[in-house]
Amino acid sequence: MSLIEKIPTMSDEEVVNLLANARRLQAQGDEKQQAAAAELLPRLEEEAAERHAARQQRIQAKRAASRRPKKAAA
Repeated sequence: MSLIEKIPTMSDEEVVNLLANARRLQAQGDEKQQAAAAELLPRLEEEAAERHAARQQRIQAKRAASRRPKKAAA
């Protein structure tokens, strides 16, 4: 299984760490590392953005639920 195929099974923290490492290698790595980072970056950025959006939606839903008035017991 390639690293790209493993991305969906990674935790949010693992995706963020791998994204940071790929960005660093793209800027500072040797040619082979830069090529590998260039291959991974688009998929990692997409996955990180999707997870961030999903996390924001959960936060908004939780906030909206807490703002709803509670029903009084009869």
